[in-house]
Amino acid sequence: MTIIVFLIDTSASMNQRAYLGGRPTLLDVAKGAVETFVKVRQRSPESRGDRYMLLTFEDPPANIKAGWKENLATFMNELKNLQCVGMTTMGAALKHAFDVLNINRMQTGIDTYGQGRCPYFLEPSVIVVITDGGKLSNSAGVQEDFNLPMHSPIPGSELTREPFRWDQRLFSLVLRLSGTPALDRDVGLVPSDTSPIDAMCEVTGGRSYCITSHRMLMQCIDSLVQKVQSGVVINFEKMGPDPLPVISEGTKADSDVTIAENDSESKGNNDKEWDKDYSLTSEEDSNNKNNGVRLSNGVPGNNAVNPLSASSSTAWHTCRRLIYVPRSAQKGFAVGFWPIPESFWPDLSSSSLVSFIMM
Repeated sequence: MTIIVFLIDTSASMNQRAYLGGRPTLLDVAKGAVETFVKVRQRSPESRGDRYMLLTFEDPPANIKAGWKENLATFMNELKNLQCVGMTTMGAALKHAFDVLNINRMQTGIDTYGQGRCPYFLEPSVIVVITDGGKLSNSAGVQEDFNLPMHSPIPGSELTREPFRWDQRLFSLVLRLSGTPALDRDVGLVPSDTSPIDAMCEVTGGRSYCITSHRMLMQCIDSLVQKVQSGVVINFEKMGPDPLPVISEGTKADSDVTIAENDSESKGNNDKEWDKDYSLTSEEDSNNKNNGVRLSNGVPGNNAVNPLSASSSTAWHTCRRLIYVPRSAQKGFAVGFWPIPESFWPDLSSSSLVSFIMM
């Protein structure tokens, strides 16, 4: 079962109109995007177990329009009745969306605290935030920073350092639709938005989309549907010293040439004949220098790739990747046996219980 949560910005700024057919408001564009997403997703055979939730930026509990108990018909009906009356309380709304997703995880034991990490015990969830990218605001005024309240009433939340889990990803559709005709045409790639929510999307393994036209919106919806996959996001960090360097092929070839020279001298071969066999004309020599080809005796050209310099990149030392966890065709859910081990005994020198890192 895949849980798809739509968090719709219902602040007053979503009432501004876009330069599209019929001059719709940004909230109308968001409603149409959700309906299109559901239609495209239902074409996939993996969508039979999907559960849709609808949340807004209102104060709890009025922000939950369709939760765990509502079906798809109620979801679509509540979507049509959304109105823009409120402020852009992005941090509190997003934190409450994570709390709604995590409310049953302690009862099901899906997180397996202290028993290792089990990627096959997962509840894949995708949160899609649709907003206009305006200034964050609350009852106290305009906020410059994007902060998530860390206090949570859910039992067991103190065991996890982050508000999200490793099987929950966040995506954001930022509607940068202007009310006047666009001057520049869209490019092929959709850039990430510069709003503060982009950093939060990157941490969870998702991304944000800066949408400036209706065609770009449809392109992003198709991309989002393809990203609804069953898996977990894991941070990989390099530990320990580097392995021993691999001897390059060029060095090995040089030693082979030296051995060949010694053999030819011991057999009494003529030096001129040896030079004639392995020497190159000036034209062939210039071609090899330009193209970086490998010579007949195995010595690489000037532009050949050196394995030692190619492996000097440190980008792989710290990286974040989505590990795909396939579902069993017979049972309909992921099946596994061995967990990812973790430390069982706590550190005696620590003053508090170590929080569980879900990424």
